[in-house]
Amino acid sequence: MFRSDDVWHLLYRLLWKIKANPRIVGNPADPDVIEAERRAKQVSRDIHKMHAFVRFNQVDVDGEEHFIAWHKPQHKILRAGAGFFKRRFGAMRWSILTPDESAHWNLKAVTYGPGVETQPTFSDSIEAHWLTYYRSIFNPARIKIKAMKKEMPVRYWESMPETRIISELLAEAPARVEQMRLMAQPRATVPPHETLTELKASCRDCSACPISCSGGKAVFGEGPATARIMLVGEQPGDEEDLSGRPFIGPAGQLLNEVLESCEIDRAKLYVTNAVKHFKWEPRGKRRLHQRPNGSEILACKPWLLAELESIKPSVIVCFGSTAAQSVLGIKISLTDSLGKVFRGPNNVEVFVTYHPSAALRVPSADKRDEIVSAIAMTMKGVADRFYREVTPADSSSANTVSV
Repeated sequence: MFRSDDVWHLLYRLLWKIKANPRIVGNPADPDVIEAERRAKQVSRDIHKMHAFVRFNQVDVDGEEHFIAWHKPQHKILRAGAGFFKRRFGAMRWSILTPDESAHWNLKAVTYGPGVETQPTFSDSIEAHWLTYYRSIFNPARIKIKAMKKEMPVRYWESMPETRIISELLAEAPARVEQMRLMAQPRATVPPHETLTELKASCRDCSACPISCSGGKAVFGEGPATARIMLVGEQPGDEEDLSGRPFIGPAGQLLNEVLESCEIDRAKLYVTNAVKHFKWEPRGKRRLHQRPNGSEILACKPWLLAELESIKPSVIVCFGSTAAQSVLGIKISLTDSLGKVFRGPNNVEVFVTYHPSAALRVPSADKRDEIVSAIAMTMKGVADRFYREVTPADSSSANTVSV
């Protein structure tokens, strides 16, 4: 069955070797035995692929229901593989067409006829149902292109209708994986509320992510409900966790200095964090900050969206990449985002800058000054447009990024 010009030469050599020594078949060192076993395995694999990849189309033949499939095997294996279909689909009339020959089952016996070189055109309503089913079982989270092509070699795709939509499904895979992740991810449940005070009270009992089990307080946002500017940080720190108020620790004190240098009254701003609980690890008697992961940020996002919906700010300033990821829903490069205007939820303008704590962690005084200057520049630009009632510039400039 192996498709090769020298297949009979190999078999003839083996025949003479067996005549001289019948035990030669079990000799793993004989090159002809090795080659014959290799070819036998390929034929066996091709039969298996035929069983897996034959796709029948329903047609009407003389008023009777008939199922026809066209398949292009690598080797001459139709007769060896036809018995499987007789056993599996014995209750229906079918034909399998290959370029070498064709097999036909009439409910009584399998007969063979000439081959069909090219795939016929079928009009089959079953195919549409099959494609719908294939879409539903296609798991984008487990796609490995090399493995898929190894198990479903491209040479068989010609006769498989689902292969026509594989490129489309692969293109959709990243978005579908993200959708699956979001559907599986636990999120905070925000109850009905009318005021920020009621919202804050509800947040105290949140247990949507593991951080809430660390024993700390839920640190909600702080500021007037009419604030035009909302500041969003990453998460509360040690002092914020103990007091229950955002941005009062070392990073908050640095932020106050920046706001004062820009002549901005913090009391007129709404200040909050993307994650409401303090994530930490013990280090002796100290609690050291740990960055929240994506699932924890996502679990806490409903609280941030509820704050945004209640306040309806004109602009949001995100301190750090975690805050930006929560607000914008995408991962960004912090350095590449400085000076750009993004569009966030409800089309609100979003600016991204360094978190004040970044200036406290760098050992270099020059680098610290650079970070503080970047924060101050962002805050001054935002204040000139929204805090001091200056008419906003045209938001359709080239620096605006839609998300």
